[in-house]
Amino acid sequence: MQCPAALVSAPASGQGKTLVASAMARAWRDQGLNVIAFKCGPDFIDSMVLKAATGNPVYNLDLGMCGLADGQAQLHHAAQSADVIILEGVMGLYDGTPSTADIAKAFNIPVALVIDASGMAQTFAAITHGLYDFDPAIIKAGVVANKVGSAGHAKMLEAALLTETPWLGAVARDEQFSLPERHLGLHLANEITDLDARISEASKALTVNGDLALPPTVSFEAPAHNTTDQLLAGKTIAIARDAAFCFIYPANIDCLEALGATLIYFSLLNDNALPEADAYWIPGGYPELHLEIIQQNSEMRTSLAKAVADNKPILAECGGMMALGETLNGSPTFGLLAGNSQIQTKLQGLGTQHLETDVGTIGAHTFHYGKFESSITPSHTAKGKYGAGEAIYQYKSITASFLHFYFPSNHQLTAAFFTS
Repeated sequence: MQCPAALVSAPASGQGKTLVASAMARAWRDQGLNVIAFKCGPDFIDSMVLKAATGNPVYNLDLGMCGLADGQAQLHHAAQSADVIILEGVMGLYDGTPSTADIAKAFNIPVALVIDASGMAQTFAAITHGLYDFDPAIIKAGVVANKVGSAGHAKMLEAALLTETPWLGAVARDEQFSLPERHLGLHLANEITDLDARISEASKALTVNGDLALPPTVSFEAPAHNTTDQLLAGKTIAIARDAAFCFIYPANIDCLEALGATLIYFSLLNDNALPEADAYWIPGGYPELHLEIIQQNSEMRTSLAKAVADNKPILAECGGMMALGETLNGSPTFGLLAGNSQIQTKLQGLGTQHLETDVGTIGAHTFHYGKFESSITPSHTAKGKYGAGEAIYQYKSITASFLHFYFPSNHQLTAAFFTS
């Protein structure tokens, strides 16, 4: 299956990858094309911005958490309906093991570079060619200069490039092109009230007469055919989804449905009781920004306690776990787990981890500033790149951890999360 595709990367984080990838996607969408975007790595927040740009769900590609076969299947599926595929990298092009460059090489996807050119002239070209020449296997899609000072500045940067590197345009240094950030990264897409206007204006900067040229065509191989056992047939799983709990991989939703589950949604913030279901999933998010509502929702606290008393399985991830504890930043939370959480000034967990159990290994990711202190003895400890990782707590019918699990990486364990 063939489809034009490009992977947007950079020398480092903070160069403007999300804005430029979204601008490119919007430009193609405005040309009447069906654009499907992916986020390299396990990030949730950038994916929300890309979804706003494309109008399509955004899936994750990560060789560590998701695996090579999953990426192959996702890309092949996307190529069947997309007119163009765009991927946003994570950190710098060669950062991490595996890296964004490893993803590009694994699927032969050309790399488009985004470089913050503020305070820079001909060195812009040196960085561009250094990134490409560091690994000759990287296919060049071209370079975008971000935060240029003027049209003359952009022309100087373009002129410095060697002829074999395409110039993809420039985005001016302007507040209208910046995306606000907080401790976990960008603000959520629905919190940026003028996000659509920002993306549209940035897209205009990259188009010529309203058009943006398509990247090279890539061939995506079909994955091996695998059947999925209906391990959750007949089960209804209720998923918390609101402003505080929204870190959900789209592939996890697909996986639960493929396993036979019926999915319904509710709000821990706005609803007074849990919906009737066989099991519940409380994903991560920003409960620390909604503590007053959580504290006041005594009806939901009672409903959660009843679900535990009825032995209904509950999976609580990261912010979901902190919300089920006794306090968060000193404010009372739902009180189902013995433990207190506090948001720290320094990062407390970051990276891909794997949970190994009797039914195999599941990929997961952790990224949090929260600290959870509990008297509960962990049932398992995940493994990270450098040794022991996050704790997994099992208390009555609750499974809780700072980990965000990637369900497609282990169907049996995923089903076990939601069955008593």
